[in-house]
Amino acid sequence: MSAPSPTISDATVATVSDDTITTVSDDATTTVTTGGYATVDTPNGPFTVIADHADRVLASGWTDDPAYLAALVHRSLRPETLQHSETLGSLTDTVTAYYEGEVDAPSRVEVVQLSGGTFLNKAWDALRLVEPGRPVTYTEFAERAGEPAAVRAAATACARNAAALFVPCHRVKRSDGSLGGFRYGLETKKWLLDFEAPAAD
Repeated sequence: MSAPSPTISDATVATVSDDTITTVSDDATTTVTTGGYATVDTPNGPFTVIADHADRVLASGWTDDPAYLAALVHRSLRPETLQHSETLGSLTDTVTAYYEGEVDAPSRVEVVQLSGGTFLNKAWDALRLVEPGRPVTYTEFAERAGEPAAVRAAATACARNAAALFVPCHRVKRSDGSLGGFRYGLETKKWLLDFEAPAAD
């Protein structure tokens, strides 16, 4: 399952050549870096991880299109060049471990994300503390992020999360118990929640 191609934001252009993706931005503050990416087959389709030179997750999700994920990375973190690898060591091993039943494994991987405001950064940190098998509502998520009234902003944090699975936005639901939204489809979100449900026992 490939995610739909997004509009590349921040004046970013992506080109692909010999398993190497080059992103070009007209923003002078963009840091020139090289990152890596790898794709793992999962029951929910191909899952791709983008990491920086320090093996920190920059973006991830159920797609085989690294350019799609690169567009989600904040321009100050986005690598100029992405080099394909068969694996990313412990990062792709963690994805495999998750699907083998170690559903808390992604919480132990370092992730780096940035936004233009302070709430999203706090929210993403809070989201990483939501345990498998214990989903929360958007209202509860806002409370955990320290701003109980910011329910709409909490939903935005989920929508703008670039590091799916490692920052588990799939564990946030609406107050009425319905799934809400998910970048990679509600079928995948429901599958993940059902898969993690035994962890609550």
